[in-house]
Amino acid sequence: MPFIQRLRSLDPTIIALTVALTIFGLLMLMSASGPIAVQRTGDALYYVARQLKNGVLPGAFLFLFFSFVDYRKWRSVAFLALIVSIGLLITVFLPGIGQMRGGSRSWVDFGGFAFQPSEFVKLTFLVYLSAWLAGRQGTDAHNPQTGLAPFLLALGAIILLLIMQPDTGSMAVIVGMSLLLYLISGAPLSWFIGLCGAGVGMVALLIWKSPYRAARFMTFMHPEIDPQGIGYHINQAVLAIGSGGFWGLGYGHSRQKYLYLPEAESDSIIAVMGEELGLIGITVFLALMGYLVWRCFKIARESADPFGAYLAAGVGSWIGVQTFLNIGSMIGIMPMTGVTLPFFSHGGSSMVILLAAMGLVAGIPRAGKRRL
Repeated sequence: MPFIQRLRSLDPTIIALTVALTIFGLLMLMSASGPIAVQRTGDALYYVARQLKNGVLPGAFLFLFFSFVDYRKWRSVAFLALIVSIGLLITVFLPGIGQMRGGSRSWVDFGGFAFQPSEFVKLTFLVYLSAWLAGRQGTDAHNPQTGLAPFLLALGAIILLLIMQPDTGSMAVIVGMSLLLYLISGAPLSWFIGLCGAGVGMVALLIWKSPYRAARFMTFMHPEIDPQGIGYHINQAVLAIGSGGFWGLGYGHSRQKYLYLPEAESDSIIAVMGEELGLIGITVFLALMGYLVWRCFKIARESADPFGAYLAAGVGSWIGVQTFLNIGSMIGIMPMTGVTLPFFSHGGSSMVILLAAMGLVAGIPRAGKRRL
């Protein structure tokens, strides 16, 4: 089948939203990262160029690859995907390979090629979980012995390795995605509530045992405490968003990005968006993201194949949870998590895997019409 014809056979809404959000994200990154890029490298476009080179271009290739390959073929390697997920998270602890960044051992470096394994695990574990749920339709997936216990065992292995790094943000995204997918599969609501309660208890224990997590939690509860210390980040983010008002100060006119707002090019980019584009800009962004999540769930609902349905719903849950965690931490309704804003934050690993996941979803309706 010719390339153009194959491209036209993909879901046009997913393609359009992915392209629109990627371009929107690059424009915001160009504005938000300029001052810090000049300070660190002397090149105002440094982070945008890196995002294109390490994120968008390889991500576009993987988008096409995953959209053109029949998604049902991934089901046969689902267990391998689980092994790969665990293996990737173990590599960060290997001497000479694992790297410490920002107080977390969550990066690996193979001969100058550095990436964050937890970003890849979001996709590989989703493939495993989707295949596992699809193969256990009905009561088997929700039986305490044959369903709940294996689900918790696999998820628990991922959680443990992420806690050891520690990478609380990625852990929250993967746990949220997994629990929502398990609920969608038909698990009793009481189980979902109970698992969420257990998750809250686990987070409380981590806060109690970890001084840096306790500091983040205290900042969440009382952001006015130590505004020049632990409360600095959240106070600057709220100030940026609040100063944007309804219409914003105008694209490129943020004041907080001039080295006042920490991590303006990554975790805090939504604050720069709020300051420059105002409430109207954030509303447009949320509408696009909401439509993307809705489209993923619509593809899941219309899929005749349970594996494809779980994949699409899982990607939608992943994007929704990660967006909520990022924005929630920036407006002070939840503790800082350190997760990136999908399509917007600087980060090659995050962008590559996100675009690969979108390609997977874009190809589900087309593949579902053919025999394997």
